[in-house]
Amino acid sequence: MRYVYGPVLSRRLGLSLGVDLVPRKVCTYDCIYCQIGRTTLKTLERKEYVPASSILREVEEALRSCPTPPDYVTLSGSGEPTLNERLGEILKGIKGMSPSPLAVITNGSLLYKEEVAEALLEADVVLPSLDAVTPAVFETINRPHPDLRLGEIVEGLKAFRRAFKGRLWLEVLLCRGVNDGRAELQALKEIIAEIGPDAVHLNTVVRPGVEEYAYPLPYERLSTIAKELGEGVEVIIRPPQRAAPPRQENLEEQVLRTLKVRPLTLEDLSRSLGLHEMEALKVLDQLADEGKITSRIFDHRIYYEAKGPKP
Repeated sequence: MRYVYGPVLSRRLGLSLGVDLVPRKVCTYDCIYCQIGRTTLKTLERKEYVPASSILREVEEALRSCPTPPDYVTLSGSGEPTLNERLGEILKGIKGMSPSPLAVITNGSLLYKEEVAEALLEADVVLPSLDAVTPAVFETINRPHPDLRLGEIVEGLKAFRRAFKGRLWLEVLLCRGVNDGRAELQALKEIIAEIGPDAVHLNTVVRPGVEEYAYPLPYERLSTIAKELGEGVEVIIRPPQRAAPPRQENLEEQVLRTLKVRPLTLEDLSRSLGLHEMEALKVLDQLADEGKITSRIFDHRIYYEAKGPKP
C-alpha cells in the first residue's frame, strides 16, 4: 500500500492504522528535530496531493485485513496532513467504514484557516503541536514557511478549541538550549491556559533529528517542567508497555538483518523492504529502545545501523 500503513503501536494512540495524506516531507515547517529528514517542499498551498479515492480504497482494504479494529485510524504520515484540501471528505469517508475513532496528528500551523478547522471537526481526537510561543524561538525550532505568523497560529488553536467537540491533545517538543528557557516556558504556560487543551503531551528529541544541535532533555528535567506548566501536562517519551503486533515483530527482524549489512537512511530502508516510511520509523524506534541499533547524522541525513557483529 502507498498511503496506509500498520497497524503500528503508538505511544499515545495504542494500535493505530496510519494514513498518509501528502507526499514525503511536504510540510509547512522544516523542524530541526524531525526524524524523517529535511522538508523537500515547504508550502502553504492546499491541494489534493494524494487522491482521496485512493486513500479511502486503501483504508477499506486495510480495515478488512485487520483481525480486530485498531484503537485509532490516524491521519498523520511523513508530511503535514492538513495540506490535503480533501481532508474533510477523507475523514467523513473513513468514519463511514470504520468503528475506530479518528485521530489527526498535525503541526497546527493551518488551523487559522477556516476550511482547515472545519474539516478537522470531523475527527475524534486532534493532536496539534506547539513548540514555541515567541517568534524568535519559533523561527529557530520550526523554521516555518515565511508567510506563516505565530500569532495567527496561536489564535487558530484557540478558536479551534472553542469549536471542537472532540479531544484536543497539545504536543510540545522541547530541545535543550532552544525552547526550554525560563521565559519561553512561562510564556508557553500562559498560552496553554488560554488554549485550554484536554491534555498536554510533553516530549523531547528521542532519536537524532536533521540538525545535530537538536539535543534532548533528560526525563527528570521534563518531569520538572511538566509540573511547572500545570495540571494535565504529562511526559510521553516512555515506550508503550504493550506487546507489538506480530507483523511488527517480524519486521523488526527484517530491519535488523538489513542494518547489519550496512547503515541506511529511513528512506533507503523503507525502499529496500517495501515499507511505508512511518511504519519503518516505528520499527526503528522499537529497535532503538531495545538497544539494538544506533543512529548518526551525516550531511543532514540520519543513518541507522545495527549494533554488534556484522555478517
